Amino acid sequence: MNDRLVRALTADGRVRVIGVNITQSLNNAYRRHHLSPLAIAALGRAMSASLLLASNMKKERARVNVRVAGDGGLGLIYADAGFDGTIRGFVANPQFTLPPLADGQQNVSQGVGHTGFFKVMRDVGYGEPYSSTVELIAGDIANDVAWYLASSEQTFSKLILTEVINPENSDAPVQVAAGLLLQIMPVATLRIAKTTNRSQEELLVQLEAKSNTQNFIHLLLQDQTIEDVMTELFADMHLDILPMSKDVRFHCPCTLDRMLAAMKMFGEEDLRSMIAEDLGAEATCHFCGEVYHATTEQLNTLLADLLVETKA
Repeated sequence: MNDRLVRALTADGRVRVIGVNITQSLNNAYRRHHLSPLAIAALGRAMSASLLLASNMKKERARVNVRVAGDGGLGLIYADAGFDGTIRGFVANPQFTLPPLADGQQNVSQGVGHTGFFKVMRDVGYGEPYSSTVELIAGDIANDVAWYLASSEQTFSKLILTEVINPENSDAPVQVAAGLLLQIMPVATLRIAKTTNRSQEELLVQLEAKSNTQNFIHLLLQDQTIEDVMTELFADMHLDILPMSKDVRFHCPCTLDRMLAAMKMFGEEDLRSMIAEDLGAEATCHFCGEVYHATTEQLNTLLADLLVETKA
């Protein structure tokens, strides 16, 4: 079952529904970063959240990154997603762990912490990126995203961000990882659509019932696609899947050339030290764990370029 992001409308166009499956992408991140089960869960939720937030952008090059910085042992959790369905991310303390909760779920809230900040930065594909920050209210990431949407964008939202992890499977411990975002459409949009046959209170009750995590997990574990899960969940609310679905994949644009270009920022003295004392250099990408090696010949070329630029 491929990772997929699906957009839909329901309740006569009054509710936006976005679902995402990131199981394969999260297993990829696990292998790259050697994550503990707790770090897998936290990063998976941040990755799903960033994809759900990016799905409402317009430009193909648009991106959203999510930073969860709490006082728990996991440290900074960072996820970056594109409107094109690409996703990457990392956890500052990938081996940190805690005992699971009584229901077997990972204790993400305790691992993240309850004091800190949830920050979203949006790059719309042109101009300067813009960001917004709110305080953490739960640390479980799902409720923190909902709080961000309510306070920063004045949009009522319900979120499910969940995962099922089998630590005994050392190659692919993530059985399933997925997210679901439910949003009541803005009043202006509803007036245009002329949908007035459901009260706001009725919608709130229905969305509360639909955002049942255990039911969502149960359907996902039946090896259904995210489209099938959404269709079954909203069978009584006339779900209309939009032709805007996207495949999702773990992808990092880092390259050796980008790494070499960044190394110019070390300056002449440091480059000379790397050449003379270290006989080269090594750099690791935080986002994907890829390790790059620069030879003395490549460093000498960088140094020569830097000296030319300095004199220019």
